[in-house]
Amino acid sequence: MTAPTDARSLPGPTSPAATSADAARTARPRLHRDAHPAFPPSPVRPTQVGIVHLGIGAFHRAHQAVVTEDAARATGETCWGILGVTQRSASVREQLRPQGGVYTVLTVGPDGASPRVVGSVTDVAWPAEETARVLAALAAPTTHVVTLTVTEKGYARRADGRLDVDAVATDLDVLRREEASAGSPGSGAPDADASGQAAGVAAATSAVGLLVRGLAARRRAGGAPLTVLSCDNLADNGHVLARLVGEAVDAALPGAEGDALRAWLAASVTFPCSMVDRIVPATTPAQRDEVETLLGARDEGLVVAEPFVQWVIEDRFAGPRPAWERGGATLTSDVAPYERAKLRLLNGAHSYLAYAGSLAGHATIAEAVADPALAAGARALQADALATLEAPDGVDLAAYAQTLLDRFANPATGHTTRQVAMDGTQKIPFRWGATLADLLAAQPDAPAPRGVVAALAAWAGYVVAEVGAGRTVDDPRGDELRAVVEGAPDDAAAVRALVLLPGLLPGVPAERLPDVADAVVAASATASSTTTTRNEESAP
Repeated sequence: MTAPTDARSLPGPTSPAATSADAARTARPRLHRDAHPAFPPSPVRPTQVGIVHLGIGAFHRAHQAVVTEDAARATGETCWGILGVTQRSASVREQLRPQGGVYTVLTVGPDGASPRVVGSVTDVAWPAEETARVLAALAAPTTHVVTLTVTEKGYARRADGRLDVDAVATDLDVLRREEASAGSPGSGAPDADASGQAAGVAAATSAVGLLVRGLAARRRAGGAPLTVLSCDNLADNGHVLARLVGEAVDAALPGAEGDALRAWLAASVTFPCSMVDRIVPATTPAQRDEVETLLGARDEGLVVAEPFVQWVIEDRFAGPRPAWERGGATLTSDVAPYERAKLRLLNGAHSYLAYAGSLAGHATIAEAVADPALAAGARALQADALATLEAPDGVDLAAYAQTLLDRFANPATGHTTRQVAMDGTQKIPFRWGATLADLLAAQPDAPAPRGVVAALAAWAGYVVAEVGAGRTVDDPRGDELRAVVEGAPDDAAAVRALVLLPGLLPGVPAERLPDVADAVVAASATASSTTTTRNEESAP
């Protein structure tokens, strides 16, 4: 599915409009729902909130919010407005609230760039200041779906995949108090004041904690059925989220204390799996200026995306839902084949290109995939993955794999290697580890597969290089990674220790880990020698 585009294209980066943007900016108003450009398709105007979305970053705005708007336009339904919840800071709230929730999606592809103004988001709340408002929305009978894009680390999991209770302890303590007050006046959903807070309502500090508190508030308020839909790049994301919610309830409300909530969750809440795909790079100042010139208004919420959009959703809902299939989504009884293909072919190659590309001096994924040696490495990794995958009906996975590399080569998407390289310990178990485990299970005596080994070598080399340069490794286990590298006698020992890090390759038999580590160390040494030679050859 491709995103709808407007017939008008943006002026080029050297156009007179672009060069005059700075001078004209002070005279231009802010984009707003009631004063948007009159080019099609016009943004929808939801009449109520039907969806609460946790983690409203650029990806959600360029993906699920667009499909939701297209579905609303196709059906005429106006009940599926989205209340976005920003997790880390108030920045998205400050971008969108003054604009009445609307923003522009700039689609960039080989044929140029085109904008559309999206109106499915009604407002954005920040839990640090508006937890009461979010809890009230989660409990409201007009809310039927909660969606999430909080990234892998937002799920507060330990290395073994279980809930990190310490990371959500503050919210679980509050949940315990809120449930203890059940039956007293006002014990259901809190009534938020104009600021989004309510007296005595503690601010949520984690996505999982906020969700569980919202689910509990919904039960206390009457308990209308609810669908909680993870849209993050996690294998079996719906099942993972359901387990984490259950573990949070058990930790906060052990035994009989939590029986009522557990029974309601089992009877009234579903956690479907889903798979999402669209490349959404960071927005540049130049793109903001170009869109401002076209709109005649400043859009602080602008997001940029490639034309490709895919959303596969398990058709397992507790109640009403948007007609997302009318907006281009695929509804299916089994997301797993799509999910595995995407995680292992797209996300796996993306991560490899990030680490290997950074080591080779490439700033963007597009530059990395244009490097013949790295493109060959990505294909080798994809070949390993293809040997483990079952194609969904009607899907040519080999053709899909090549299409992915073509998409990565689109320079307009602008994903940086450092941006994609973050959170490796959260991603590698699903993107590479699962492929490795399946291949070794199928051929127990075979050597470690070349593509996965090269990918692990690139990641380990990247971590060693970051620590050696004195930079912080952007990873939930960053302190642990630094300690491993600094405690090793040499780079080879550091690479070995990184590969053997607990939880990195959870499905690989313990007896195979040493020879996998040997293979990675050897590949790392070869890659390091090759990179040094290439860098010397390219030096002036």
